[in-house]
Amino acid sequence: MTPLILPFKGVLPRIHPSAFLANATIIGDVEIAEDANIWFGVTIRGDVNAVRIGKRTNIQDGTVVHCTGGLTNTVIGDDVTVGHLALLHGCTLHDGAFVGMQACIMDNAVVESGAMVAAGALVTPGKVVTAGEVWAGNPAKFLRPINDKDRMVHQHTIPHYLKLARQYLGEVGGGPPDAQRPAAE
Repeated sequence: MTPLILPFKGVLPRIHPSAFLANATIIGDVEIAEDANIWFGVTIRGDVNAVRIGKRTNIQDGTVVHCTGGLTNTVIGDDVTVGHLALLHGCTLHDGAFVGMQACIMDNAVVESGAMVAAGALVTPGKVVTAGEVWAGNPAKFLRPINDKDRMVHQHTIPHYLKLARQYLGEVGGGPPDAQRPAAE
């Protein structure tokens, strides 16, 4: 369960020691904050621009995070949930955003705090998913306001994945060796 952490053009990812990394691949100009958890088969490429991932954010299995060289970074705030097999490309996810499984968020799109992108949705370049809204479809558009059930799911997901990450860390003796896991600056 050792992640693959690679420099690109002399830039090594900066990963907080409390972050959980399964067998993810993390390359180049990437910063991962404390208690973030990056699951199996995730690829995060900071090779053409920067990727920033906030505290307690969970990026689930098979997700790809990338950006467009010279044009866009990918910025993911604190307490964000990204479902399995999502594609995040040159976008911004504010604190507390929720992205469903197999959703795709494209360049310069924004998912505001407390907004939700449904599973399988395609948020096209430059769109803004407004706080308190659920967007769905291909292309994604406003579906309905966030409801109490949506809020409950998201409020449960962050601590659930944090607890699960800590359980995995306990099973494997605290994570990969320091030589393979550079400290955050």
